[in-house]
Amino acid sequence: MINKKNIDFIYKQNLEESIIEYLSREKNLELRQAMDIYYHSRLAKQIEQGTYGIENMDYKYLAEDLMENEPELFQKKRTERKLH
Repeated sequence: MINKKNIDFIYKQNLEESIIEYLSREKNLELRQAMDIYYHSRLAKQIEQGTYGIENMDYKYLAEDLMENEPELFQKKRTERKLH
């Protein structure tokens, strides 16, 4: 039988996957780049910790919030792409 912890874990995994895919599409990034940006963000930490119930929000809203409030993560990736 699946318990609440397992359901929450699966839900968070699906949420993270949706956020990463959305970032990749919207910012024209490879999935690996979008994943790197996401996992270095404050948003990822907040979702992992369940801060403020943020994990219950829509993935598009969360991804847009990440792009707006942590633009430095995207600038770093853009610079790295130019160097390669």
